[in-house]
Amino acid sequence: MIAASVESINRVGPCSAKVFLEKIEDIREARRKVIIDRAKEILHKWNIESMPNVDEVYKQISNTVKLGKVEKYGPDELPAGPELENSKEIIIVEGRADIINLMRCGILNTVALEGAKVPESIKKLTKEKHATALLDGDRGGDLILKELLQVTNIRYAGRAPRGKEIEECNCKEITEALDARVAVSQLYKPKKTKTKFEIPSEISKAVKALQGTLEAILLDEKLKQIERLPVSQLAEKLQQVKGVDTVVFDGIITQRIVDVAGEKNIKRIVASRVSEAVKPALNVELATFKDIV
Repeated sequence: MIAASVESINRVGPCSAKVFLEKIEDIREARRKVIIDRAKEILHKWNIESMPNVDEVYKQISNTVKLGKVEKYGPDELPAGPELENSKEIIIVEGRADIINLMRCGILNTVALEGAKVPESIKKLTKEKHATALLDGDRGGDLILKELLQVTNIRYAGRAPRGKEIEECNCKEITEALDARVAVSQLYKPKKTKTKFEIPSEISKAVKALQGTLEAILLDEKLKQIERLPVSQLAEKLQQVKGVDTVVFDGIITQRIVDVAGEKNIKRIVASRVSEAVKPALNVELATFKDIV
């Protein structure tokens, strides 16, 4: 109606006029176009101001790569995770490949032994931090655990599934191994019932001869007596003498006696009792007078 009315105009001011309608336009659509164009302009400006440039992206990626780099620890330059020195709790593994695998799972407080012999750096770390040994599920892992128990102060021990190595485990298996770790104090908790040992008659005779004397007898591989001496001199004597197979003495088996026996390849120690603080030695059998049949 408005368009028809406009076309009916035949005079504008003093002049004759004729009005024709060329087209009708929906201004709502025009306004939508203006809003869309302005939105594009705002988005473009926001992208330029807030999105990181190439240098910033490269820097972020570099920092991430640096976070995952295996570092070196101590004079032995042992492979270690980047968070080892900053962590109160640490994880001891066997090799560099284990470190890399644990880092893939987000575990960065790690250090590797890199061999069967325990480095001095590891011994020192276990005195300063709460250490967990996470070892392969094979015989090599068994031997390394025994060595760690002898010379370090690790608090927990965890193992890979039997027959697998830590470097082969997925993150779920590693998490399960850590969750199932056992306190060292529980590994060798004294049992209520003790097994009786079948001991050769030569050792039984030595036990009977020594009870109440505070003396020791050293026996060779054929169980022949090498020497008889006071218990107070035993530790020092063991460091000097060679060819000792069995030590029998009327006293307490201490960690010092066990360590010396391990170094001298002594196979058996028999005494009146064993100190509760003693950690089992590798290839050294411990027995008490009460254990002997």
